[in-house]
Amino acid sequence: MKAYSIALREKIVAAHIQEKISIRQVAIRFAVSKSLVQKLVKQQQVEGNLQPLQRGKPQFSHLTNAEVELRELVVENQDATLVELCELFALKTGNWVSRTAMCRALQKLGLNRKKKHCGVVKQQL
Repeated sequence: MKAYSIALREKIVAAHIQEKISIRQVAIRFAVSKSLVQKLVKQQQVEGNLQPLQRGKPQFSHLTNAEVELRELVVENQDATLVELCELFALKTGNWVSRTAMCRALQKLGLNRKKKHCGVVKQQL
C-alpha cells in the first residue's frame, strides 16, 4: 500500500491539534485508523515533519567496499566457480556471502565469469 499524501497527513494533524477534535473523531472523519492519527501527531511533535518513512530494511552487503579483494581473488583463482569464490572470500575476510551476491558483485565490477575455451576448432567432415 502506498503512503498517504503529505497533504492528507497535514489535514489529519491539523484537525486534531488546531480544531481540537479527538483522535477517534479525526480517524472517523478521514476514514483512517486511530493508530495512524496517533502516529502522525507524535511524528509531528517529535520530528517536526510528516514525511513518510522509508519502507523496507536498508540492504547491506559485505561486498560493497571489497572491490580490491574481489579483483585479487578472481586474478589468483581464474577457474574458480562462484561457490568457490564465496568460500575464498569468507576465508580472506571472515564474511560469508551468497552465490547470488557474489555474481552480482562480479557483474558490477565487469568481471566476466565465463571460461575461455582453448580455441579448439571442430573440423567439418
